[in-house]
Amino acid sequence: MNKPKIMMVYGTRPEAIKVAPVIKALEQDERFESIAVSTGQHKEMLDQVNEMFKIQPAYDLGLMNQVSTLSGVVSMALAGLDEIIEKEQPDVIISQGDTSTAMSAALAGFHREVKVVHLEAGLRTGNIHSPFPEEANRRIIGQVSELHLAPTETSRENLRRENFRSADIAVVGNTVIDALLEAATWETHFADERLNALVDTDQRVVLVTTHRRENLTAMSEIGAAVQELAEAYPDTIFALPLHLNPKVRNAVLPKVDTLSNVIITDPLPYDQFTKLMGRAAVVLTDSGGVQEEAPSLGKPVLCMRDNTERPEAVLAGTVKLVGTNRARIISETKLLLEDETAYAAMAHAVNPYGDGKAAERSVAAIAELVGVGERLPDFQPEMPKDPGLDEPRLSDQL
Repeated sequence: MNKPKIMMVYGTRPEAIKVAPVIKALEQDERFESIAVSTGQHKEMLDQVNEMFKIQPAYDLGLMNQVSTLSGVVSMALAGLDEIIEKEQPDVIISQGDTSTAMSAALAGFHREVKVVHLEAGLRTGNIHSPFPEEANRRIIGQVSELHLAPTETSRENLRRENFRSADIAVVGNTVIDALLEAATWETHFADERLNALVDTDQRVVLVTTHRRENLTAMSEIGAAVQELAEAYPDTIFALPLHLNPKVRNAVLPKVDTLSNVIITDPLPYDQFTKLMGRAAVVLTDSGGVQEEAPSLGKPVLCMRDNTERPEAVLAGTVKLVGTNRARIISETKLLLEDETAYAAMAHAVNPYGDGKAAERSVAAIAELVGVGERLPDFQPEMPKDPGLDEPRLSDQL
């Protein structure tokens, strides 16, 4: 009897981080034949993650070198993936998250009548235009998926409200926590000597990341907020691993590039970014993944968005939505930097997203789907800890 062939498709750096634990789990499971396919939507950053996690995709479409529009990515990905599916004849295609690569993988599999599994299913903001195009992508993926691997109970309930069958949903936790726990064991040094020097000091660090497409019109406001904060707190270091998008850089850099306590770098490799996040006191971000990772490190997050598809940490009190208004960003950051009680209320290490076993649960659910195993019990998040308790945190390992 032939082993079920499982094809994992990914193309961006966040996808690579989140699929890495599942790819490794599949490769180590003798019940399956595993094949990894990269679309190359984020080529250079993707190669870094592949190297760190020791993943070698069997195919790489190299889309970043060929197209730059959303429609171009989707059309090229569909055509390239269709050829690979026809050649490899997989039993299952795993689509991770909500990128153009993920949506293309799900459609390509559906068109070839291959079982589609959605990893990180059920995230919703309720606004199809925010985040764009991710909210639409994940809804489309859900419609053609036979198994929905939801990271949290909230995600499961989102799917149930859309009339997906409970039997087709498994709550597995988020694989980004699996990846984060592995990265915490690595011996990591910064390529930028300014960051290496920072690790050995007790200077307070505020980590800032911004890149979202829907925030482009507000980037100058975000840059101005960082400028005012850096000027108000000259003894605090503001670290900005800045996206390479020229629109982001042209809006943010003029506000901050002359300030001595602002360290601007290119986007950091995953291991270095994880280490910097562990060193930070406060995180300002519009990233989705950082909303999941930073709470696991006990870091307060001010999310520069008006909504989020990851409400669990907001409900737990470790993430606060502050939007993109300069005054609001400044006031909320100052509150955390000056008020110890407000800081402590957000800084306890709540982990609503995973326990490091999401990949194991995902593989078990896929095994049940193809008839070679049974599911494991659903993920149950740990309860929030009292910030006064002296308990070890993952951040202590970084």
